[in-house]
Amino acid sequence: MEKNEKNKKEEDNKEELTIEDIPGVGEATAEKLRENNYTDIMAIAVASPSDLADLTGIGEGAAAKIIAAARKIAEVGNFETGDQIYQRRKDVHKLKSGSENLDTLLGGGLETQAITEFFGEFGSGKTQIMHQLAVMATMPEDRGGFNSDVIIIDTENTFRPERIIQMAKAKDLDSDQVLARIRVARAYNSHHQILLGDKAGEIAKEHPAKLLIVDSLTSHFRAEYMGRGSLSERQQLLNRHMHDLLRFGTLHNAVIAVTNQVSARPDVFFGDPMAPIGGNIVGHTATFRIYLRKGKAGKRIARLIDSPYLPEGEAVIQVSEDGVSDGT
Repeated sequence: MEKNEKNKKEEDNKEELTIEDIPGVGEATAEKLRENNYTDIMAIAVASPSDLADLTGIGEGAAAKIIAAARKIAEVGNFETGDQIYQRRKDVHKLKSGSENLDTLLGGGLETQAITEFFGEFGSGKTQIMHQLAVMATMPEDRGGFNSDVIIIDTENTFRPERIIQMAKAKDLDSDQVLARIRVARAYNSHHQILLGDKAGEIAKEHPAKLLIVDSLTSHFRAEYMGRGSLSERQQLLNRHMHDLLRFGTLHNAVIAVTNQVSARPDVFFGDPMAPIGGNIVGHTATFRIYLRKGKAGKRIARLIDSPYLPEGEAVIQVSEDGVSDGT
């Protein structure tokens, strides 16, 4: 009992600390850090020295020392026992998708603190699922939602408020209230997309969001960095962007849902000569990967092809005017 009380006091003391308590962070540096969404010790502890140096104007060596000090305070990088990790995993929540079949495939829904990628060809239902997730996230927790706001980075001008209204009414929700909780930003190029990923944290301070959507993840990168000569730069930027998204999910205990395009490949990918864009960078960073393909009469086949602990499998879902469901 005394040990538990001691641990609680230590946790409370950590929560009271601010970034000014990190050795090497003065008033001016703290202001620059906050301006760039590094508002707490944990955010700095998981940053890279180069990013921190660029934002604050200090040398990379000094930035590395600040990060090391933040990690010591936040106890990042220490080894944990399996039961400690298991206890922390209890903070992970699940967002329902509108389809019980898809939720079962994903072990109960889309996990917070993880990136779930949906990829497939045009018309496979990727954007429809994103719209449905946005509606679901605003719903009460007892209905499978988070009762939270939603942030959407729209790279292909695919967001349609009319679809949100249809899906909200199908769930007996006030469509005006649902739309008011969804914040959408159009990304006009890859650098703008990365910037919006950074800015999402600022939005979440005033409007707590438990769902961040990027639709689609790779379209700008694919269009702007063509040819083998630019592949390395493209992959570096994409890697940074995905880790920024994952950091948002970790810090805000949020679901990260992204869509991805496919390209024809000479090899066969699960019986279909298509493969997701982004290569190993996307493949290794995405926690769950769902391959969507068209079925008959509005049906879609969702195949889970990658997960840290779930088996591969398929689910049949229905995409209709009312949204995503199991169908009849």
